[in-house]
Amino acid sequence: MGFNRPSKIQETALPMMVAHPPQNLIAQSQSGTGKTAAFALAMLSRVNAAVKYPQCLCLAPTFELALQTGRVVEQMGKFCADVRVAYAVRGNKVPRGAVIEEQIVIGTPGTTLDWCFKLRLMDLKKISVFVLDEADVMINTQGFSDQSIRVQRALSHDCQMLLFSATFEDAVWQFAERIVPDPNVIKLRREDLTLNNIRQYYFLCENNSEKYKALCNVYGSITVGQAIVFCQTRRNAKWLSLQMIHDGHQVAMLSGELTVEERAAVIQRFRDGKEKVLITTNVCARGIDVIQVTIVVNFNLPTNQLQYPDFETYLHRIGRAGRFGKKGLAFNMIERYNLSLLHRIEEHFRTKIKKLDPDDMDELEKIEY
Repeated sequence: MGFNRPSKIQETALPMMVAHPPQNLIAQSQSGTGKTAAFALAMLSRVNAAVKYPQCLCLAPTFELALQTGRVVEQMGKFCADVRVAYAVRGNKVPRGAVIEEQIVIGTPGTTLDWCFKLRLMDLKKISVFVLDEADVMINTQGFSDQSIRVQRALSHDCQMLLFSATFEDAVWQFAERIVPDPNVIKLRREDLTLNNIRQYYFLCENNSEKYKALCNVYGSITVGQAIVFCQTRRNAKWLSLQMIHDGHQVAMLSGELTVEERAAVIQRFRDGKEKVLITTNVCARGIDVIQVTIVVNFNLPTNQLQYPDFETYLHRIGRAGRFGKKGLAFNMIERYNLSLLHRIEEHFRTKIKKLDPDDMDELEKIEY
């Protein structure tokens, strides 16, 4: 799987997760540092392959992340005889009365609830390890929060609980500690959150046309493996896709309006290298792991409903480049009236984002990973 030695989070968290008796854990880890492999190993270590019912449950906020997590578990467990993975996700139709014999279930909250309470496919009292991945989203988003708590409350008292995420605001930490009894806690300092292996830049642009010109100049100056471009709206994403396709780029587009099957197919084609650019809305910000991605572009900075910068989404977006410590580049396209958003991001993460002139090709050519 490409691991030569454990990452910092693996080295710190694994001894706690596989200890006897089991210990609960709330862990904060940067994107791309191998946290999925860490909790996959923890689940695999607790499974009794001779017993044919669900024993480990992992919840993820999106269909894509659930599938990706499941692939990691399957790959790491390929030498564990008779250990199998089931997916409690939209589109995976399981008839009422069916028997789930897979020992590890990876799912999204809504479908997992249906499996447990409506279809009665799983007995949560028999779950020995419960993982919340991207826990800040799961317990800080309306709907996900209620669904996750309902699952957690149905677990046995001796079930091991593991909460992982790249980001936790203070209120989410407090909430996590309330629902996870006696946890070990691994927490990063804020200045450690900005992914030092990713160089961050911004272009000052007046409109979408200037942003597109800056993007073209980046492509004309820097060797790009694969790139992910984030837009705030489907409309922007569609406009940009058409522009890039017209100019001869191999482009895929991912947005929430696609069906589950279409989204999975788009990501797989991108992962296979059939398209070099993935243009997406926030649906792809969290956890999508494509090792060849070297550049992330924020065509629009992420904002919340109050139009304040969304710090967590920004961190997750740029974390798509530089997976597992590799070097990457992040470019932000900023309108002058949105410059204050960028400054708030700098203040929040206590970092400096360098301004670039989009027309200075010499300067762009000097940029290194």
